[in-house]
Amino acid sequence: MFRNQYDTDVTTWSPAGRLFQVEYAMEAVKQGSAAIGLRSKTHVVLASVNKSNSELSSHQKKIFKIDNHIGVAIAGLTADGRVLSKYLRSECINYSFTYESPLAVGRLVVQLADKAQVCTQRSWKRPYGVGLLVAGLDESGAHLYYNCPSGNYFEYQAFAIGSRSQSAKTYLERKFESFSNSSRDDLIKDALFAIKETLQGEKLTSSICTVAVVGLEEDFHILDQKTIQEFIELLEIREEAPVQEEAGQEEAGQEEAGAAMQEDAEVPPPAPMDIGDL
Repeated sequence: MFRNQYDTDVTTWSPAGRLFQVEYAMEAVKQGSAAIGLRSKTHVVLASVNKSNSELSSHQKKIFKIDNHIGVAIAGLTADGRVLSKYLRSECINYSFTYESPLAVGRLVVQLADKAQVCTQRSWKRPYGVGLLVAGLDESGAHLYYNCPSGNYFEYQAFAIGSRSQSAKTYLERKFESFSNSSRDDLIKDALFAIKETLQGEKLTSSICTVAVVGLEEDFHILDQKTIQEFIELLEIREEAPVQEEAGQEEAGQEEAGAAMQEDAEVPPPAPMDIGDL
C-alpha cells in the first residue's frame, strides 16, 4: 500500500490526481465491522455487528443516539466515531436551544460532511477513519445518509458499510424496492437478514448484533437483546418454511411416481392369442 512520496501528507496530490491519505481512511471503513441501514416511508432501522477482540473483553459500541429523532451507526475507527457522535449531539442541542425545534437531518449531515472535508486540506490533520450511517426522521420524512471520510455524503434507501458488506449490499439491492412500504417489523427482519449475510456462515445471535429504530411516534432507541432474539427466531422460521415446502413437493412427486409404477405393475399382461381361433 506504500505510495512513495505521494502518501506522506494528506495535502499532497499524486500525478494521477489522488489523495492517498483520504483513500487510506476510506479503506479503514472497509476494515471495520459491518453496519447496515434501511428506511421506509415511516421508519429507519440501523443494525451493526458487535465483535470483541477477545473472549475476555466486551464489544465496542457501534450505534449511538444523537437526538430523539436521529441516530448513527459507524464502521471503522470507533474512537473517531465516538468523537464525531459527540459533535453531532452538541450541534443538535445548540440548535434546539436556539430555535426550540429539532435540527433537520439533512442540515446536520451537511455540517458533518463539512467537518470531515476540512481534515482533507489541512497538513496538520488527518481524515477521520470512520464511516457513518445517519438515520433520522424530520418534517420531510425518514432519511438515511452515508457520510464518507472524504467529506462526501449520499442519501440511500438502504446501504451497508464495513467488512464483508458486499454480501449485504447484494441482498439489499435485490429487495430495496419493497422497503418503502415495509412495516417496522419487516424492516428489522430484513436488517437482521442482511447482517447474517455478512457473517458468512456464522450463527446469528442477539449477542453479536445491535439493532436500533426510529420512526413516526417512536423516538430513536436501541432494541434489547430479548426482542432481537425473538426477531431472529422469526427469521429462522421464515427461512425454514420454503425448504419444508420444497421437501414436501419432492415427497409428493415421489409418491405420485411410486403410485404410477404400482398401477403399471398391477395391470395384468394381455393373454396370449390362441392360434386355434384363427
